Order: sequence, then C-alpha cells, then structure tokens
Amino acid sequence: MTARLPLALVSLLATFALDAAPAKPAKPHGTYYGAQATHYPDWFKESFLDLRADIHEARQTGKRVILMFTQDNCPYCAALVERNLSQRQTETTLREKFDVIAVNLWGDREIVGLDGKTYTEKIYGAALKVQFTPTLLFFDESGETVLRLNGYVPPARFQAALDWVASHQEKQIPFRDFVAARETSTTGGGLESHAYVNPAARYLRRTGRSPKPLAVFFEQKDCPDCSVLHRRVMAGPEVRRAIGKLDAVQLDMWSRDPVVTPDGKRLPVREWARLLGVNYAPGIVLFDPAGQEVIRWESAFRVFHTQGMFDYVSSGAYRKEPSFQRYLAGKTERIREAGRDVNIWRYADEPVATR
Repeated sequence: MTARLPLALVSLLATFALDAAPAKPAKPHGTYYGAQATHYPDWFKESFLDLRADIHEARQTGKRVILMFTQDNCPYCAALVERNLSQRQTETTLREKFDVIAVNLWGDREIVGLDGKTYTEKIYGAALKVQFTPTLLFFDESGETVLRLNGYVPPARFQAALDWVASHQEKQIPFRDFVAARETSTTGGGLESHAYVNPAARYLRRTGRSPKPLAVFFEQKDCPDCSVLHRRVMAGPEVRRAIGKLDAVQLDMWSRDPVVTPDGKRLPVREWARLLGVNYAPGIVLFDPAGQEVIRWESAFRVFHTQGMFDYVSSGAYRKEPSFQRYLAGKTERIREAGRDVNIWRYADEPVATR
C-alpha cells in the first residue's frame, strides 16, 4: 500500500517543479527606426495661444501667422527645420514676413481658436482634421486660411508657398499656377508608365456591387518628384501589395481631357484637380468605395507612411479611426509586437534597418 503524501508537501513539490521548468522566453519587440528629435528655432513666436490675438498682433507689424502642427520624434518635422528653415532665404522670409507658432498635435496646452472657443492642442488639431506633421496653416489678416500644407514640402516648394502668401498673391493667382510657373517643364517628357496605375481610365465613378476604393495619382510631365515617388517609394513590394487593393489611376493634372469623377461629374482633368485643391505633382487622392475623399498624399512621404495610407483606406479603418496618426501608431505597435522592425524614414531602395 502506497503512503499518501501530506497535501502541503504535494503543493510544495509542485511549486518546485514549476520553478524548475524553463520559462518560455518572451518574443522580443521589433526595433523602431527613423524617429528624430526636432529643435525648433528660438525665433518662433512665444505665443499665449490665443490665435485671434496672434493674428491681430501680426497685422500691426505687417506680418501673417503660420500655425505649425508638430509632434515629438517626427522625422518630417526635423526635415522641415534642418533642410528648409536652415536656408538663408527661407529663414529671412519667415522672420520678416511671418509669426510662426508651433503647437503639439498631441499636446494639452490650452489654445483659443479662431472661433473664440478654448481647446487643448490635440482637440484643436482634431477639429482642424490635421492628419500629418508638420501641417502648416497660413492665415490672412482676417483669420482666413489662405493656404494649408499637409506634411513635409521640399525647400523650393516651401519657399514658393512663403513667397505666395507673404506677397498676398492669393488675390492675384491661384497657388497651383504660381508653383507651376516656377516649375515649368523644359524637356517635354511624358508621364512615367507603371503597371500598378492605369493611365487610360477616364470613368472613375464607383459602380458595381463591391467597388474598390480609388487612388488617383495626379502627376505632370517632366516631374522629378514623380520619379522619386515611383522609383523610390512605390518600388517596394509592401507598397505594391497595398496599392493592389485599390483601383489606381494616373492623370496629368494639367490635361484638358475629360474625366468622369467619382461623384459622377464630367470635367476636364485640370478643372477637377483645381476643384480638389491639388496644388502640385505628385499628389495622390484616395476615395472610398462610395466615391468620397478619405485622405490625400501630397507630401514627400516615404515607404511606411505611403503604404499606411493605402492600407488605411483599403481596410476601411478610417470608418472607426478618423485619426490617421492614431491608426499608424496602432499599426506600428502591432508590427513590433510581432517581432518585426519598423522604419518610418526609409525609401524602398535603402536597407530595411537603418538609423
């Protein structure tokens, strides 16, 4: 007959057995690459964040106000400071013609909006539907927004924006025409041809039982930035898979050829681009299956953000999460939890993991 062990001893032995068993190692998080801290110039205005008062003060000195939405560790914000604001002409124009006010897209400081209501920075950013950083809003003397730059814009185009707003050109010439005059084609080249975009589609209305979302690539002839988009961003397999879930169409933004828009209107392409506010090439406007615009690519984005925008629309995530930045943050965390690296500052022709 087998003697029974006391219950306490059985429990103790079980504890020892559990302690002796090798613990299953936790799966390491993937590495996050590309974040960059930004040190903003000390000549930015130290504002009390009452925008009506800021605009009034600027008007007294012959200046205009720029409200710049930023966030911590934003490489595009760093690029704006280090590549654009470091150029003498750009800094001179900004300091002489503008009061620049930086606000944190996720900040909690109180800000009095142009409607006189008090918000936190993050609530005000959401109210203005800020989806990218940096986003710059240029105000005239009455508080009207005369121009908005969504995302990082390279130095030459940024300087064009400053010159157009500082000289009150909104009363004389549309911004898109002002930019086009500075970027006149000299070689007469055509649009680049790529298998993932349809250059012949002219009927864009969403029809059928299950229409796909739509991505319209607005481009122009002899466009170096269009080449960068296709050869350094869209060349990545992950981006190609993402764009494959949408109907992708390529249009010359200056063409007079007619197009049937997603909402059923028949217009020349150039007129549709003007109505949409497409100011320069390349620009990608993304529409949902019902033909409503969801978001647009009009910055110098690299692979991660570009793929993210396509996924944001094709997955329908925009229906539940109106903030593209929050969507990207969640996507980043899920990728890293799976043990894979994330690099938000990489072109497709660069190594996957770079600092």
